[in-house]
Amino acid sequence: MSHHHKLKIGVMGSASGPQIEDPVAREKARELGREIGRRGHIFINGACPGLPNEAMLGAKEYNGFTLGISPAFSEYEHVNEYLSPHAHDMIIYTGMGFMERDIINIRSSDAIVIIGGGIGTLNEFTVAYDEGRPIGVVTKSGGISNSIEHIVVELCQRTMPKNLVMDDDPARLLDKLEIVVKAFPLPVREDGRVKDLRDGRG
Repeated sequence: MSHHHKLKIGVMGSASGPQIEDPVAREKARELGREIGRRGHIFINGACPGLPNEAMLGAKEYNGFTLGISPAFSEYEHVNEYLSPHAHDMIIYTGMGFMERDIINIRSSDAIVIIGGGIGTLNEFTVAYDEGRPIGVVTKSGGISNSIEHIVVELCQRTMPKNLVMDDDPARLLDKLEIVVKAFPLPVREDGRVKDLRDGRG
């Protein structure tokens, strides 16, 4: 039986650092969220500040449903210890800290989009890459988003997967991402490299 659930788009990127002060990156993040909300997709992020929060606010401008996956144990810890926003429609409090939260965030999303990004976002990217998750990259947004092809091809000597799309325009990026989500279903196994070696992955 086929299912027709709303597409769940996870937005990951700079929660702190110089990228969150960049007005270009902030506007790209806001427009990314607007596009997700405008298209009726479910918006997911790590319930964190910075560019993912800018995107969440954009999604809410179009009444998009927003879900945050918090590293905190409770709302109190989320607000007072992690100093994170809580304007989402729903927040799941994992109590698992940042890295374990990231995995839940990724696996809850049909596709992820990265914008800006530092070490934490690089970790999210590599998990999504290894698991065969469709990935969109907002280029010209600073951080690792400007260097994904260099990281994958030059540094790691891997192949750019067919379900990874890039664009500096959030609307065009989501057009591309919607196509690859349909064209490349998630791997049967947890580790995408097992199934996708025939496509030059791994």
